[in-house]
Amino acid sequence: MSSKIPYLFFGLFYTIPVIVFADDVSVTNTSKSEVKSDIKEASQEGALMPQMVVNAARIEESVLLNVMTLDLPMLIPLRTATSDTAHLMEGQAGVSLYRGGGVSSLPVLHGMADERVRTNIDGREVPSACGNHMNPPLSYVDPSHVAKINVTSGITPVSIGGDSIGGTVSIQSTDPEFSQSADKVLTKGKMSAFTRSNGTNNGGNLAATLATDKVTLLVQGSTTTANDYKDGHGDKVLSTAYESNNYSANLSVKKEDHVVNLEIGGQDIPYQDFVNAHMDMIGNQAKFVNSRYEGLFAWGKLDTQLQWENTKHQMNVRGDKEPGMDMPMNTDGTTMGYLVKGEIELTPRDTLRIGNEFTHFGLDDWWPPSPAQDMGTAMGMMCNSGDIYTSTCSMAPGTLWNINNGRRDRLGTFVEWDAKWDSKWFSQLGVRNDMVWMNTDDVIGYNMNSASTNSSAYQVDADTFNARNHARQDVNFDVTALLRYEPDQTTLYEGGYARKTRSPNLYERYLWIYRSKMSAQMNSAVGDANGYTGNLDLEPEVAHTLSLTAGLRDKNRKNWEVKITPYYTYVQDFIDADRCALVTGGNACTQTNLDATSGLVNLQYANHDAELYGLDVSGRTSLGESTTAGNFALSGVMGYVHGKNRDTKDGLYNIMPLNARFTLEHQYDKWSNDLEVQLVKSKEHVSSVRDELKTGGYGVVNYKTAYRWDQVRLDAGIDNVFDRFYNAPLDGVYWIGDKTGMTAVPGMGRTFYMGMSVEF
Repeated sequence: MSSKIPYLFFGLFYTIPVIVFADDVSVTNTSKSEVKSDIKEASQEGALMPQMVVNAARIEESVLLNVMTLDLPMLIPLRTATSDTAHLMEGQAGVSLYRGGGVSSLPVLHGMADERVRTNIDGREVPSACGNHMNPPLSYVDPSHVAKINVTSGITPVSIGGDSIGGTVSIQSTDPEFSQSADKVLTKGKMSAFTRSNGTNNGGNLAATLATDKVTLLVQGSTTTANDYKDGHGDKVLSTAYESNNYSANLSVKKEDHVVNLEIGGQDIPYQDFVNAHMDMIGNQAKFVNSRYEGLFAWGKLDTQLQWENTKHQMNVRGDKEPGMDMPMNTDGTTMGYLVKGEIELTPRDTLRIGNEFTHFGLDDWWPPSPAQDMGTAMGMMCNSGDIYTSTCSMAPGTLWNINNGRRDRLGTFVEWDAKWDSKWFSQLGVRNDMVWMNTDDVIGYNMNSASTNSSAYQVDADTFNARNHARQDVNFDVTALLRYEPDQTTLYEGGYARKTRSPNLYERYLWIYRSKMSAQMNSAVGDANGYTGNLDLEPEVAHTLSLTAGLRDKNRKNWEVKITPYYTYVQDFIDADRCALVTGGNACTQTNLDATSGLVNLQYANHDAELYGLDVSGRTSLGESTTAGNFALSGVMGYVHGKNRDTKDGLYNIMPLNARFTLEHQYDKWSNDLEVQLVKSKEHVSSVRDELKTGGYGVVNYKTAYRWDQVRLDAGIDNVFDRFYNAPLDGVYWIGDKTGMTAVPGMGRTFYMGMSVEF
């Protein structure tokens, strides 16, 4: 730790006068008066009025073309249909989802997911504290608490994207609202409730505000529960039930051009089953503190942020998979850090953005032994009785330490220059350095018996791991260069180059179990149910991306528009996987494992060069306006991405096949309707090293409607109108104690839903 102190003090000293708020993605010059207005004006739930939902992101001048912004008018109609915040982004160009638990999907940007995508909630970063990544960042915020989502892919500015190569997802929760008058106290609230037929999914949200013109308090909470859902054949899809509860209190104080905000909150998930993992979540308790400051000075904007978060996570095997099985797995993760950034208006043309951030993530991951009992052959590997096939375990083993006092510290510093050369040309140039330090303590297995030749042979693996130095230090550099050209009112072009770097996470470097097939399979973060072992020799991923976006629209900017983005990314030292090398002992890394062409296999993370390329298309056109029938429009998005391991010529894992969505939109006074058709091509290009399953093509029709009167809004809809059966391309393996025969996860069948929200 002492080697990091000089860097940390240098970063703090260098950026003390510069303070940052992570969600700022502005890339054009902003006047002081405009910034004042932004700080003083809170978001209004007046957006509850049904509006024609723009399913394809609009072309705006105030942000980069590769930044998709979903604001309240777009988000509110989506909330009733899902309790998974990641689903709010579904249907945007270049975005797809890895699904797992009911509230824990992972967003995928241009074929890259999980920690390749930087994700934050109000600037707060929450690394996943689970070997199966069951608690990704977006699982910590309920859709009802989300006021804005910024999705940045391709050329991601260094001010919002460090230690990532796939892009950035920034969630902004409901803003605090102040009274408009010094002699009035603002009191307001909102209640909402919903029900969804498939899986008997019910829930609701409550929010209340008490505010003066200087101080405001916002309190909100949400809850949702669901049983296992049914597929298009009417069959129950096991291990899909969940319950989630979120709560927070937000206190803000304003004085002229300065706002201080303190938010505290937490989460309680009593259970969340995972259809594509060997384990289920039996508890996830989190609490956090997030403090922010925003202020205006003569030289520009000054922002700062401090965060602390702790997650206690428990896994075991619930009844859908293996009734009576007891294999506890626990984690305790703590994140703390600061963010500082300043935005300086050098000239009317030039804006300089400079900042520094530090994030510490500490993790313990341990597997307590099952109590001594008749555990049968399934649990014999945990016994110290010497024979894993014994039907009785007379003596429970000790605790297995999967990650013992893991530490990952990152210090990042960036400089970014925006220049608006004239009415047609804009450029952005940014450089960034991230120092990453990682370490962990020695480990131990359940049954440290070197004589065992079966799955309990942990001693050789532990001794091998413990004999090596675990400390690692990465020096990462990022560069982004972007140019924007607007020759006339109908055309925009934007293109550039980015060099982005991501260091391995704790699990990719420090998972040490090699010879035990079952134990390795307990660490399976991508939904394929395979077993994974870490690699102390992993290098950081370095991605080189070229991207070009063309935006076209009518002269009046209201009748039609289209956006086309081709892109190419070459990733040096992409963290893929190889079959684990043949060793003596254990039952994981065998010749059978090396030769397998189907079923589950054991793998080890490994660096390879890779490439991804693709095309995003989105657009919208008006179909006519009528005082008697209302307004009609058609919107659509299409996405294609291809990923390949350049060393092995194998396909990259979980790449979304060609897909498209088309939506017929209608609005008449206070009533709005959307009829959506989703089309997905069959997935044929797969990762053979993982024995990835292929899936067939399909089409699904969805419908939603909304109406509002006074302070009441009613939403309703039908997902999968024709009850189509399909296998979701990115949902992984349907693994329920291997009772399904290794099939892909079935998608959800027809679902009726309805929700009501009331303001008071």
